[in-house]
Amino acid sequence: MKTSLSLFTALLAAIIDQLSKYMVRTFLQPFQTIRILPFLQLVSVRNEGAAFGLFKGFGNTAFIVISVAAIILISFLLITNRENRLGLSLILGGAMGNLIDRIVFGKVTDFIDVFAGNFHWPAFNVADSALTVGLIVMVLSSLVHAKREQTLN
Repeated sequence: MKTSLSLFTALLAAIIDQLSKYMVRTFLQPFQTIRILPFLQLVSVRNEGAAFGLFKGFGNTAFIVISVAAIILISFLLITNRENRLGLSLILGGAMGNLIDRIVFGKVTDFIDVFAGNFHWPAFNVADSALTVGLIVMVLSSLVHAKREQTLN
């Protein structure tokens, strides 16, 4: 994957994230839910913590600083590294999407609620999904690379 395509992928992930959050903020009242499937609903919540509501006590400024540092590091890796570009671009897009929310609104809009019975996974958004899928792609890529190295030796 070329650097320009990687950056486009990151930008596309951030744009899709922001459009979906805009729709939620526009059409759903806080905590309003819309059932989609027996295990999936949309719910309008605001998250002051990190992914899945973790570390709420850190404060918005800390998350902004961490996000900016991560975006700089990931951008550098995308430009200088030829491996794991898909994973890095998804992580970059997710980080950008949530950073925009933190800067503009002081918290992140979450709206995807996956549940089984009374157990609900913490609400998340497209940016969180991009981050998670990007990390999974990177881990799987590393495992395949390690397996290939082991086979060659």
